[in-house]
Amino acid sequence: MFAYTDDPTKRYHSWNYALRQEFGGKIFKVPVDGGFDCPNRDGTAAHGGCTFCSVSGSGDMMVAPNDPLPQQFQKEIDMMHLKWPNVDQYIVYFQNFTNTHAPVEVIRERFEQVVNLPGVVGLSVGTRPDCLPPDVVDYLAELNQRMYLWVELGLQTTYEETSNAINRAHDYDTYTDAVARLRKHSINVCTHLINGLPGESLEMMRENVRRTILDSDIQGIKLHLLHLMRNTKMLRDYAEGRLQLMTLEDYVNVICDQLEMIPPEIIIHRLTGDAPWDALVGPMWSLKKWEVLNAIDQEMLRRDSYQGKFDVRQEKNHAANSLTL
Repeated sequence: MFAYTDDPTKRYHSWNYALRQEFGGKIFKVPVDGGFDCPNRDGTAAHGGCTFCSVSGSGDMMVAPNDPLPQQFQKEIDMMHLKWPNVDQYIVYFQNFTNTHAPVEVIRERFEQVVNLPGVVGLSVGTRPDCLPPDVVDYLAELNQRMYLWVELGLQTTYEETSNAINRAHDYDTYTDAVARLRKHSINVCTHLINGLPGESLEMMRENVRRTILDSDIQGIKLHLLHLMRNTKMLRDYAEGRLQLMTLEDYVNVICDQLEMIPPEIIIHRLTGDAPWDALVGPMWSLKKWEVLNAIDQEMLRRDSYQGKFDVRQEKNHAANSLTL
C-alpha cells in the first residue's frame, strides 16, 4: 500500500488524509472573502486580471461573500454541518483574489477577525508571489508560530510565454524567490498549477510540475483543470482557436503522469476544481467532480502506480550521483 494513505484505492497523498493525520479527524476548510483586490486588476501590476479569471475571482462558490468575516465563516460552516454535523475543527481559507495585497496593518486586522473564532485551528492564505513584502512575510511567520498555516501561491504555469498570454504580470523568478523567503520561516507552501492553458501541450503540463518540484521547496500542490468561464477574456482565445478544451481522458492521464513525478511526502491539495454550472462554458464533464476523481483513482490502479513512482527529485539526485562516480 502507498505509505500516505489508509485507503487502498488512493495512491496519492491527499489533503484529507494529511489533515486527519495532523488533527485526528475530519476538518472543514472554510472559504471566506477578505475583501482584498488583485494587483493584476487594480493597476498595481496590470489591468484586467488573468484572462481566465471571472469577475468574482475564485469566490464563485461562496455562500455569503459580502457579509462581515465572522458571519461569512458561520454561514459556511452551517452549510457544511448539514452534511457533516460532528466536525468541530476548521481551517479558514482566505480564497478570493490576492489576500496579501494590502498594507500589513489591513491584513492583520482582517485575519485577526477569524483566527480566534471557536474551533479555528488553522489558516490558509491564497495569494500571488509578487504580494509578499518583508513585513507581510514577518506577520505570516508570526501566524505560523500561533497556528497551522499554509500560504497558497498562484503560479499556474512555469512558461513565461504562457504567463504573458494569460496576463499573470509576474515572472517565474518572482515565484521561486517568494517560496524561498516563506520557507526561511518554515511556512508551508502550496503551489497552484493549471492544466489546459492556451498553447500548452500535455508535455508542457508535465514539465510545469517537474520544474515546480525541482525549483522550489514546496509542501503541497494544487492541480487545477482550466475552467472556461463566461465573461472572461479567455473566451476570445477559445473563439479564435488558441484554446482547445481538455478531454476527460487526456486530463486523467496527465494528472496521473504528474502524480508519478511528485515526491510522496508532498500533499496533493486538489486534483481538479469546482465551477458554477451556469457560468461554465467547458469542459462540461468537469461538473461531475467525483467521476473525475474516481477515474484518476482507477487509472492509478490500472497502471499499478502511485505518487512518486518516478519522483523527479530522486531521479535528479540519482543522475547527479552517477556523474560523480
